[in-house]
Amino acid sequence: MLRIQDAEPSFKAPPHACDAHFHVFGPPARYPYASGLRYAPPLAPLADYLVLARHLGLERFVFVQPSAYGRDNSCMLDAMRELPGSRGIVDIDEHIGDAELAKLHTAGVRGVRINVSPVHPPEPGLAERLLPRVRRLEARCAELGWHLDFLLPGWLTAELWSVLRSLKVNFTVAHFGMFRPREGIQTLLDLVKGRGWIKLTGVYRMSTTPGFADVAPMARALVEAAPDRLIWGSDYPHLSFADKVGSVELFNLLGDWANEGDRRRILADNPARLFGFPS
Repeated sequence: MLRIQDAEPSFKAPPHACDAHFHVFGPPARYPYASGLRYAPPLAPLADYLVLARHLGLERFVFVQPSAYGRDNSCMLDAMRELPGSRGIVDIDEHIGDAELAKLHTAGVRGVRINVSPVHPPEPGLAERLLPRVRRLEARCAELGWHLDFLLPGWLTAELWSVLRSLKVNFTVAHFGMFRPREGIQTLLDLVKGRGWIKLTGVYRMSTTPGFADVAPMARALVEAAPDRLIWGSDYPHLSFADKVGSVELFNLLGDWANEGDRRRILADNPARLFGFPS
């Protein structure tokens, strides 16, 4: 099993390479968890993550609010203050006040999560119940130049396909839409024809083969068709999968899926456009 101490990157990251999806977790006494946890969060402070980031040659960072903290973004926002110029994706109530949104924008926030457990079983009517939140946050994001970030089970991504295609703001779909390999390629390709961006993240969440080989055809199809609408993230610290996967191993997959030019787009050019990093 590859780990940072015994694995090396298989390619050199381009200048301004970005990790567009990772989490930090602080001491529970300072940052209490939300109720109904589906995993036991580790202690994963920013300092530990930056050791990995330096090893991979990453220079830009997008924090993502983990579900363990619900809509209390304190841990992430505190970490962002330690990395001036970093970006963040928050989980907020759709009726949050304008002044609070302005503060979040100044802090570096550039998107809002719409998060449904990726292992949530099919539930009739869930897509319809999500729609008011989606539309309200779409309007709020349009005012700020933010985007929506969706983490959904694959069946729900598919049910919301027409809604996603109709969005008038940019949106990201995490973890390949949580589709099983080969099942979601066409849906994902359709989404990037609209305003969608696909996160090449969390491959271990849907793969069932050694080395994640079964996801490679989907990843390569996306790279071939839409290299300018893809971003990469480590999904550090991998939570319940931490004993099954190494961060360097995941980084190296991109070396197998994409050539040097496309890796530059995915790691540097695309996140610069989506998150508003300096050119």
